[in-house]
Amino acid sequence: MISVLAKWLIPNWEQVEDGAVRRAWGALCGFVGIGLNILLFAGKLVAGTLSGSIAITADAFNNLSDAGSSVVTLLGFRLAGKKPDAGHPFGHGRLEYVSGLIVAGLILLMGAELAKSSVDKILHPEAVTFSWLAAGILLASIGVKLYMYLYNRAVGKKIKSAAMSATAADSLSDTAATSAVLLAMVIGKLTDVQLDGWVGLVVALFILWSAVQAARDTISPLLGQAPDPMLVKEIESLVMAHDTVVGIHDLVVHDYGPGRCIISLHAEVPADEQVLELHDVIDNIEEELAQKLHCEAVIHMDPVVVGDPTVTALHQQVAALVKTIDPRITIHDFRMVPGQTHTNLIFDAVIPFDERLTRQQVADRIRQMVSEMEGDYRAVVKVENSYVSK
Repeated sequence: MISVLAKWLIPNWEQVEDGAVRRAWGALCGFVGIGLNILLFAGKLVAGTLSGSIAITADAFNNLSDAGSSVVTLLGFRLAGKKPDAGHPFGHGRLEYVSGLIVAGLILLMGAELAKSSVDKILHPEAVTFSWLAAGILLASIGVKLYMYLYNRAVGKKIKSAAMSATAADSLSDTAATSAVLLAMVIGKLTDVQLDGWVGLVVALFILWSAVQAARDTISPLLGQAPDPMLVKEIESLVMAHDTVVGIHDLVVHDYGPGRCIISLHAEVPADEQVLELHDVIDNIEEELAQKLHCEAVIHMDPVVVGDPTVTALHQQVAALVKTIDPRITIHDFRMVPGQTHTNLIFDAVIPFDERLTRQQVADRIRQMVSEMEGDYRAVVKVENSYVSK
């Protein structure tokens, strides 16, 4: 249904890289979610009233909160689509993450309320009246929620939306919750064992867990998570495909919301080539990254000596030495500056965040090892961490 509506209502519906198309997808899913959840709320409220089940009634209000979550998601898409302004030059894209976090908070609140009601039902059990109408409503609800999970997950991946992924997780938890409620109703009819309160508590715990997972998925990009390793590899491949570039480092991917990505990196280029020609190559690479990855790119040129056997040999020797500290350490921007009394080897070293030694300790170890090399060498080293994971 979503695909049919998208083809009908969204011009250029497959071009999700376009911000307007992406927002239209989010709005469509939001409106459909609101409508379906309101219908489910009404149906389950009737079923809960007929059967006297606290679990069914709580599940009904859970669907009502889902309708509210869809409103929040829809509002988040609209606000995230606002154009950049003087106060927010990078746009408002992160509001989509905020809306996803609010959805997770609503799920958490509903789970807590359901847990409270379920514990009360356990302490003060009441018989649940079996109703075929109520059972039919619950079965229909399971089918609808499963469908909502599938389309929210598919569209969330398609447009890379954390908010819609959170909504999909909520729909899946609702599917499990309603299934458990229906099972408890059937068991109560067949055995006279009243599991309504216990099932409600299990459902509540499941909902609380899905809320925690959804919150984690939205908080992480807000805090500044490492970029997708596949994106990092794609950036490296595009840049290194140019023969003029001999190496890249200090790659940073700034996430200002879906579709609002800024890349900065340092590109090592031969020091003996013309600056204007090198600058033209870098400009072309920036434009290529913008076209293929739909992002802004800023590249800093680092001139390095290439083809000098002495520099190459020293570079390899020092690279091997630092790996004795930790095999994951790499070096870049390697330069050799001879002097009257000694030769400086200037370079940067990149260490992982979980390195047991501090930056200062790593730098001291490197300086000590370089000073012990044959010849009068001194290391001028800057130790830093990588902003990407591979």
